[in-house]
Amino acid sequence: MDDQLKKEIEAIVGKVNSITLLSNQGCTSSVQRITTGRNGFLLKTSYKEKYREWLKSEAEVLKKLVSHTEIPVPTYYGYIEEADRSHLIMSFEAGMTLTSALKMAGTTVEKKALMKGFGELLQKLHETKSVDSFNHQGNWLENQLIKAERYLEMGEADGNAKLLNKLKSTKPLPVNQTIIHGDCTADNVLVVDGKVQMFIDVAGMTIGDPRYDESLAIGRFIDNEGLIKSFYEGYTRYNVSKEEYTYFDEGLYEFF
Repeated sequence: MDDQLKKEIEAIVGKVNSITLLSNQGCTSSVQRITTGRNGFLLKTSYKEKYREWLKSEAEVLKKLVSHTEIPVPTYYGYIEEADRSHLIMSFEAGMTLTSALKMAGTTVEKKALMKGFGELLQKLHETKSVDSFNHQGNWLENQLIKAERYLEMGEADGNAKLLNKLKSTKPLPVNQTIIHGDCTADNVLVVDGKVQMFIDVAGMTIGDPRYDESLAIGRFIDNEGLIKSFYEGYTRYNVSKEEYTYFDEGLYEFF
């Protein structure tokens, strides 16, 4: 780390004792733990234009949520932009992702309890009263389709033009919008002391279609009837149809 960046970081968190690259790295950014005299912080750094855009969005979301503790997310501390990279500083949270917790769970009972907790956490988010600062402009799905087209043109999407055209022509009927996570997979929730307690990677958190969250949440477990049932013991407000699931998880998500 160069001296100028370290100086800017210390202006936010205080004197840095150590900076350690974490063993588990994300696909969109590098992640380091910063330790100071009293606290630990997380430093996320992104380099590609698409991922820098996402990191800036995450910083904006976390900053908005500092005074909204009813939504459990890491605490925002600062955001730094350089010519070729961007950095987000937030609290370091103990725990592990739900993905890791499910792998480590010794019994089916433990796995089902985790999935039920996942459903409960997501339902609580979707039932949270709208945060004033989430002033989403226009229709969420229409905006996502516009982004999808841009990412496709940039060559940074797994989906193709045929799929995008199908998504544009087969949009599901609208439902009431809620606060959504925007990338609600098992990788993006934290398990602390055996309970699913916190959302991470919240760049997409906004007012949007809750079926997108729900579809992504169950997508990795779609062939495991027991885990899906446990999720819906916690998430009781709505069950996505097969068609809705296909549209969101196997369709729209291909561009993000």
